[in-house]
Amino acid sequence: MFNFLNKKDRTPPALPQGTVRRRYSIEGQVQGVGFRYRARYAAQTLELTGWVENEDDGSVTLEVQGDPDQFMRLFAMIQKSDYIRITGIRQKDLPPDPWERGFSVRGY
Repeated sequence: MFNFLNKKDRTPPALPQGTVRRRYSIEGQVQGVGFRYRARYAAQTLELTGWVENEDDGSVTLEVQGDPDQFMRLFAMIQKSDYIRITGIRQKDLPPDPWERGFSVRGY
């Protein structure tokens, strides 16, 4: 009777051509200054997906996916603050996640 429930299409959705995913480790004055919420706002504005999270060592991890031309705009929007000071960024390329939707703040 409910056989249609067992036949779900598990094919991942197609990503726009050129989609890139990167993990950034960001150091500086980035905790306690609204960094994560500015990152979420900027990412949503630029139609990027991913997440951002504070780390125990005082850095922030930002994983973002989308058009790589938008990534520098993302950082420009985040840094439009008198309080946020980025002193170092490390990046690592990752395989894109076709199932990801939206941008979230982790570790409230």
